[in-house]
Amino acid sequence: MSELPEGWAHACISDLADINPKQDFDDHLPAGFVPMSHAPTNFRDKLRFDERNWGEIKKAYTTFKDGDVIFAKVTPCFENGKAALVEGLPNGIGAGSSEFFVLRPSSEGVSAKYLLALIKSREFMLEGAANMTGAVGLRRVPRQFVGGFALPVPPAAEQTRIAQKLDELLAQVDTLKARIDAIPTLLKRFRQSVLATAVSGRLTEAWRAQSGQPNEISNCKLETIARFIDYRGKTPTKVESGIPLITAKNIRKGYISREPREYIRPEDYDSWMTRGIPNVGDVLITTEAPLGNVATIDIHEKFALAQRAICLQFTEEINSKFAAIELQSPQFQEKLLEKATGTTVKGIKASVLKKMDIACPSLAEQTEIVRRVEQLFAFADQLEAKVASAKSRIDHLTQSILAKAFRGELVPQDPNDEPASVLLERIQAQRAATPKAKRGRKASV
Repeated sequence: MSELPEGWAHACISDLADINPKQDFDDHLPAGFVPMSHAPTNFRDKLRFDERNWGEIKKAYTTFKDGDVIFAKVTPCFENGKAALVEGLPNGIGAGSSEFFVLRPSSEGVSAKYLLALIKSREFMLEGAANMTGAVGLRRVPRQFVGGFALPVPPAAEQTRIAQKLDELLAQVDTLKARIDAIPTLLKRFRQSVLATAVSGRLTEAWRAQSGQPNEISNCKLETIARFIDYRGKTPTKVESGIPLITAKNIRKGYISREPREYIRPEDYDSWMTRGIPNVGDVLITTEAPLGNVATIDIHEKFALAQRAICLQFTEEINSKFAAIELQSPQFQEKLLEKATGTTVKGIKASVLKKMDIACPSLAEQTEIVRRVEQLFAFADQLEAKVASAKSRIDHLTQSILAKAFRGELVPQDPNDEPASVLLERIQAQRAATPKAKRGRKASV
């Protein structure tokens, strides 16, 4: 173990805290019940609880009180960092899932928040996961590992300063996370706004005036400008490998996913694809479950089409990329939903879809709209990539702050602080002088 700052000492968790201490209270007392689902994963999030009488929750559960630290010992809750400082329970007492460990500081000189920081540290979580025992799916962190886990112990006063600094810095991290997490929603709105502006004509309004294009834009019914290739109502025989099958499950909002991967036999392709062959650049639209997902075909290899999707092959007067913009726009999607039928699952009939209108500006304007939308979407994609990178750095920031705390770099040391070694000796002396609690006695609150 590396050299410690002045006044610090080496110890293990059991030197500083009692693990799963026993307690009992009068059955009628209100208390807090904490199932595993109420334990937070974020460092600063509060523990949630349901108020119940102690008599209802005391048996077969882990018990704790305000000032304790609790954390999950079972996979995957342990790895997810389900842990919290216990605060605000009715009468200061509570019980929860039997899959919690409880750490109760053995002295006022031991900061519960410092213990929580240890439990949340990457080192503790990785080593705990590596030392789990039990059957697959029921693996748990052993009590022996928890008690014997080594940690650096600062003086009591410095623990308090560290806890205060952690509150301050991690509050700032949470603020950054909240702002970063809000950006994808803003980008989604931005893309929808771009699509809406594009199909309304506002995006190219100045372009039309400058290029002498007519300001009036006519509408066209889909059946007059596109061939419908429809394989709905047929279910092919699927095999483990062969020619890829694209269904509504693969058509996402704006792109085609190759997951799930389904196939038909190569020898079945010609007899299956008798209604028309989709080409690169054609537009796919889902007609049910989900309704209205639109993507332009970018698959160059041979593939089969089936189930809840229609391929639109547009005439030369329509730029298929522009058509995809139209079909994805909020205006068209709203009309699609209005004309859909069904209760639990909404769907659109091909006969209804064919009669729906889209705007049909000149081919030159369609090309200009596509150029501008792609340019704006590329900007959004770049920003999204930067946000993802920033989010990754922020996600690592908490662990970086905790690591500095355990190296003694988060707050300055004070030579006037009582050394941690004195604190540890005092805890040992207090434990030696304290008789073991007898079973069956109830504590009053």
